[in-house]
Amino acid sequence: MERRNARRSREIVVPGDVLGDSDAFDAGDNAYEAGGKIRSLVAGVKSCQGGAVGVIPMSGCYMPETGDTVIGVISDIGPSNWMADIGAPYPAPLHVSEVPWKVEFGDTSRFLTVGDVVLMKVLLVDESKKIKVTMKDSGLRKIEGGELVTVPHSRISRVIGKGGSMIQMLKEMTDCRILVGQNGRIWIDGDDENVAVAADAVRLIDEQARAPNLTERVRDFIAGKIPQSALSDGGDYDGEGSE
Repeated sequence: MERRNARRSREIVVPGDVLGDSDAFDAGDNAYEAGGKIRSLVAGVKSCQGGAVGVIPMSGCYMPETGDTVIGVISDIGPSNWMADIGAPYPAPLHVSEVPWKVEFGDTSRFLTVGDVVLMKVLLVDESKKIKVTMKDSGLRKIEGGELVTVPHSRISRVIGKGGSMIQMLKEMTDCRILVGQNGRIWIDGDDENVAVAADAVRLIDEQARAPNLTERVRDFIAGKIPQSALSDGGDYDGEGSE
């Protein structure tokens, strides 16, 4: 039977929702066929690839909220906006009115191009899940250099720690600048060797998030990699993007 290719969809579905007709699609991940229809097994985002339709589980997606600080990667460019990948199931357009530069129509690629990393804030998420992001706030900017580490967004609270204790320790012990996005992306910049240690420490937090005495484990890990006497007092952390 001939199958038709389907465009990618960002439709949110719940268990039992119809994803398509079984004579047009195969059942993909987290989907099943019943009564001539392909239906969802889980709550998540409808996903069409080739001739199959399935669901990306909601639990694995970052669901943006108004006010979140996020780290996005520019994925597409239009004449009056950029499309940013923030790890959410919905597109995040960044309009020229929401950047700190005066951008003429059609001149967007001169300011940001595909692959650029930007620190942004979620300005609005409406009832239809349409996202609006901005760079017009203190500390928001294009990020250059450094290393970008990604962890599950659910781990960000552990990376920050109670009252910011974990992230502050990471900065002080590695003498690195660190920006944390609520979407699970963490930017680290500094001496190359120290950046590598800080990145590994973040991954350790991810892997051992539920372990007891996590702060002590991370402190011991960093201390075993970087002689603290070699670091400058207090580092050069500027406080942006960690809260």
